[in-house]
Amino acid sequence: MLKHIVMWRFTDGAEGKSAREHALYMKENLEALVGVVPQIRSLEVGICDYPSETSYDAILVSTFDNKEAMEQYKIHPAHVAVGEYCKKVCKSRADIDYEI
Repeated sequence: MLKHIVMWRFTDGAEGKSAREHALYMKENLEALVGVVPQIRSLEVGICDYPSETSYDAILVSTFDNKEAMEQYKIHPAHVAVGEYCKKVCKSRADIDYEI
């Protein structure tokens, strides 16, 4: 199994929305991929409730059977659509993938 974690900081005011609104959009649209993208084994999106100078706005924690399954998820059209939005509003991003 592979754990895939991504954290984002969003640009306040991008596309006319707050960073929190971007985080809520990501949560709603990423969680909607469950059942649509068959490679997803689990997926959870958290939104920061207690922001600080070092915190990120949102985090994705997902699992896949293996690296190949994760690569298929990344190119699935439904995921690509969410990613296109994210590229417009994301200030910074960090990620890690590891075997579990």
